[in-house]
Amino acid sequence: MARLSAGERAPTFSLIDQNGKKVKLADFKGQKLLVYFYPKAGTSGCTKQACGVRDHREDLAALGAAVVGISPDEPQQQKKFDEKYGLGFPLLSDADHRVAAAWGAWGEKSMYGRRYEGIVRSSFLVDERGKIMHAWYNVRPADTAPKAREALSSD
Repeated sequence: MARLSAGERAPTFSLIDQNGKKVKLADFKGQKLLVYFYPKAGTSGCTKQACGVRDHREDLAALGAAVVGISPDEPQQQKKFDEKYGLGFPLLSDADHRVAAAWGAWGEKSMYGRRYEGIVRSSFLVDERGKIMHAWYNVRPADTAPKAREALSSD
């Protein structure tokens, strides 16, 4: 699994959100963007991560950053997740995990001794020109928003 580093161009994406709208990386040109990848809408870790991002969204916006979450879930699953927790930001469907793979957020995982392929919980800050500012792989759900906020505050 190739990993992205600061200074590299962020891989482009064009994915459908929970409302059926196509969302592209290019839509965020001229502003910073927190992109985070999560394994499955509605699971405990993913809920903690999404709600943490939701709770820090105003802080992130004040620091000039928008937010998108990406998972392999279908848009209708994303919609239920958004409605249940009042997330209020784009949740993008990457059902074939091509975007996750391009960002280095798809790879081998292990649980209870079983190996399988899946989302590696990761988050990225992208600058106004589409370059990676920061990349966090295997990020803890509770750390996604605080790490982004800290990085935005120090840049």
